[in-house]
Amino acid sequence: MILAIDMGNSNIVIGGIDKSKIYFLERVTTTLNKTDLEYAVNIKNILDIHGIDSSLIEGAILSSVVPPLNKAIISAVKKSVKLDCMLVNPNMETGIDLLMDSPSSVGSDLIVDSVAAVHEYKLPLAVIDMGTATTIFVIDEEKNFIGGIIHPGIRVSLESLSRNTAQLPAIDLDAPSNIISKNTIDSMKNGILYGHAGMIDRCIDKMEEEIGKNLTVIATGGFSSYLKPLCKHELILDDNLLLKGLRILYELNKKS
Repeated sequence: MILAIDMGNSNIVIGGIDKSKIYFLERVTTTLNKTDLEYAVNIKNILDIHGIDSSLIEGAILSSVVPPLNKAIISAVKKSVKLDCMLVNPNMETGIDLLMDSPSSVGSDLIVDSVAAVHEYKLPLAVIDMGTATTIFVIDEEKNFIGGIIHPGIRVSLESLSRNTAQLPAIDLDAPSNIISKNTIDSMKNGILYGHAGMIDRCIDKMEEEIGKNLTVIATGGFSSYLKPLCKHELILDDNLLLKGLRILYELNKKS
C-alpha cells in the first residue's frame, strides 16, 4: 500500500491504495499556517482511525498545486510514516507527452488525472476535474496532453455571487428542478448548475470539432455528480481518478 496525497487549494486528500483496492480516503483542510507536525498528526490520526499500521505503508507520493506547503507535507510524511515522499512534477516518467507552450507550468493534478485516464479509458478523451477551478483538458490518441480550459469552479462561483451581492444568500446546492425558478435560492442554484453544465457541453463540442473526433469524457471532483444529469454529453464519473493516477506514477518512478 502507498500513501497517496493530493493537495489542492481548499482540501488535502489523503488515501491508501494499492493495485487491488483503496483502503481509505479522507480530506483535511488546506491551511497555509499549519506546521509539518500538525499535518503529521493529521496523517497519523487518519491511519489510526482506519486501523492501518504505518509499517504497511511502503511508499508515499504527493501531488500539489500549493507549492508553499510542499516542504511541510513532505516533512509530515517523514514524521508520521518514516518514509521519503515522492513529489509529482512534469519531468518524471508519466507515459504521456505534454504538448504545451510551457510543460513545466502544467498543474500536477492535471498530470495525475491524465496518467490515470489513459490507463483506464478509450482515447481520445477529455477529463473534467471539478475542484476550486473546473478544468477540462484533452489527451489525444497518441497519449499527448494537448491542452484545455480553466474555468472558475462551482463553489467559487457560488461564493462570489453570495459575497458580492448583499441581497443574495449563501446556499447549498442540491438537484435543481425547473430551470425557470420561482424564488431567489432556486434561481441561484439553477443558474450556477445549468450554467456550468452548458459551459461544459459547449467546450466539449468545440474540442471535438477542433480535433475532429468524439471524446470519451471522464468527470471527477466533488461536483461531478451534480452536473452529470444536466449535461448532454455522457460523463463517466470517476471520483478516485487522482488516487489511481498517484499509484501509477509511484510505480513508474519508484527506485528499484
